[in-house]
Amino acid sequence: MTARVSFDSASGLPLHPAARQALLAAYDDGWADPGRLYASARRARQLLDGARASVAAALGARPDEVSFTANGSTALYAGLDGLVAARARTGRRVVHSAVEHSALLHAAAAHEPVAVPVDRLGRVDPEAYAAALTEPAGAACLIAASHEVGTRQPVAAVAEVCRARGVPLLVDAAQVAGRGPVPEGWSVLAASARKWGGPPGVGVLAVRTGTRWHAPRPEDEHEQGRAPGSVALPAVLAAAVALEAARAEAATEDARLRPLVDRIRATAAALPDVEVAGDAVDRLPHLVTFSCLYLDGEQLVRAFDEAGFEVSSGSSCTSSTLEPSHVLVAMGVLTHGNVRVSLSRTTSEEDVERFLALLPEVVGRLRREAGVDAV
Repeated sequence: MTARVSFDSASGLPLHPAARQALLAAYDDGWADPGRLYASARRARQLLDGARASVAAALGARPDEVSFTANGSTALYAGLDGLVAARARTGRRVVHSAVEHSALLHAAAAHEPVAVPVDRLGRVDPEAYAAALTEPAGAACLIAASHEVGTRQPVAAVAEVCRARGVPLLVDAAQVAGRGPVPEGWSVLAASARKWGGPPGVGVLAVRTGTRWHAPRPEDEHEQGRAPGSVALPAVLAAAVALEAARAEAATEDARLRPLVDRIRATAAALPDVEVAGDAVDRLPHLVTFSCLYLDGEQLVRAFDEAGFEVSSGSSCTSSTLEPSHVLVAMGVLTHGNVRVSLSRTTSEEDVERFLALLPEVVGRLRREAGVDAV
């Protein structure tokens, strides 16, 4: 039987082999509470400090600026709420792009959200962002690269606008951390270890020194005064090791995966009534989204799953609802029959070849079953 293939790495990667080794070792060496004073606890503190320094270096931060959370969504919530709480006198307006992760949109909804539109490639215009900041704002937010279509955002230009307006910028770096340099100019940064091959249950919240930010709960309940609760030290160590490994492999993986995604884009675009979304060039190397008219995403996900390929559909961060992607809606592109394919270090060229051979057959068969002769 042909092995199953996961094409949903944008949701989460399998644990990196180096991280697996670190995780198992940490259960023996890093089990103690790093906040205590006895020998085992001091050893745990050394391990935690080392992991924090490693992650901070990868993100372009200082170790004392980095804290660990329960996941990436928690980091987004805490990061935004902390900014707005610290700037209450300025106001509760939160300016963000229309293509942020749903966790950020939910967090912003608790304040006074202002969405900046994007173009058909899914990219925000810095001038439009600047226009949204003409009124006082408590915080600004921008995802570094789209988790739905892969388009990279002009973070540096938006950061300059925010700096000129005196508004702190929260950057969601979940999809770019471990895949190359993290954009500069952020005041607060959030990321998720599972996106770079670390274990689930580890998020990263970084708050730049000098940024006004207030923890939502008393500081004695927080890791580094920011994240609720104590850290899961073995998981944090594994996350740091995975991030270091992912960064070491990033250039090689970019060069390997980018042409494979180009081939998927070309094959999908050649099918009748299929639209490929996002920037074809200035994008993440591993991700592609396309939509098939006359079909729905659930049909396609099930058909590919039966054939051994695991893909996602709908809004990738709320895929269980199979609602149309808010990102595609904001871009004004086709949302019917949406499929997101995201490759990983475990993806082989043979996997992609089999998927490319299957893609026209699946789309054609489902359309014929639906009584549509488009293919």
